[in-house]
Amino acid sequence: MLIPLADLSDPRVRDFTQLKDVNLRKSLEAKHGLYLAESFSVISRALAAGHRPRSVLTSEHWLDRLQETLGERASDIPIFVAEDKQIVRLTGFSMHRGAIAAMERPALPELGTVLEGARAVLILEDLVDHTNVGAAIRSAAAMGFDAILTSPHCADPLYRRAVRVSMGTVFSLPWTRIDQWPDTSALKEHGFTVAGLALSEQAISLPDFCAYLQGEVAQGLKPKVALVLGTEGPGMSEPALNQCDQLVKIPLSHGVDSLNVAAAGAVACYAVSQALAAKPDRFTPPSSVS
Repeated sequence: MLIPLADLSDPRVRDFTQLKDVNLRKSLEAKHGLYLAESFSVISRALAAGHRPRSVLTSEHWLDRLQETLGERASDIPIFVAEDKQIVRLTGFSMHRGAIAAMERPALPELGTVLEGARAVLILEDLVDHTNVGAAIRSAAAMGFDAILTSPHCADPLYRRAVRVSMGTVFSLPWTRIDQWPDTSALKEHGFTVAGLALSEQAISLPDFCAYLQGEVAQGLKPKVALVLGTEGPGMSEPALNQCDQLVKIPLSHGVDSLNVAAAGAVACYAVSQALAAKPDRFTPPSSVS
């Protein structure tokens, strides 16, 4: 349903106002139960996940591609068509990705539901940068992780920038928040080893940890791993560190003392997923792993 946008104060387009104002967007999206999907590929992933669009904002130049993306839904969804300068005034930026859809925010599943059947989950503790959240989720999805968990104060995985950076993979993995974080009892009840990435003297190397996992696989076991990434800068909180079964660190070279949290997550997710997928072999657990 095409609607030429004549008035920027039209209440029907309030979902798209001032998208660069993070605090405003947080309050609006929470209040109205929505999130924003930006670009055709992200919109397509959201639709494939069964999410419902409320409305879409685009320019006339992108109409054909948008209608192709929406398919039969195009006739039922309000599609606001605006000039480029109107879009800039409304959203606060130039839209280069063709379209933005306001989507109904789905209810989060229960923790037990997310953990059921999973072998590898990524936990994001108090990350504040939406770019890092999106990048970590994309890496986890690419490396074969089964789910994402976040602490109560972690940046929203469905915030526009996080969704965009994740390339919509946030819709491919089940995710939820751990309300009582850092309580890991539910994880351990489901058989997960909670492993935190930390620059700690008590941490073992990532290769040693993965050798341990491969050793369990060699014994015919099916280990499960909950990998924890701490917030940018300080890393994991002390209470969270104390809840981990094992602390793990990535060996680094050339005087580099740490990696960006999203980069570290990508490295660790790859290593852990490879270890869990290893065929039974001659690996044995190193003695340094408890």
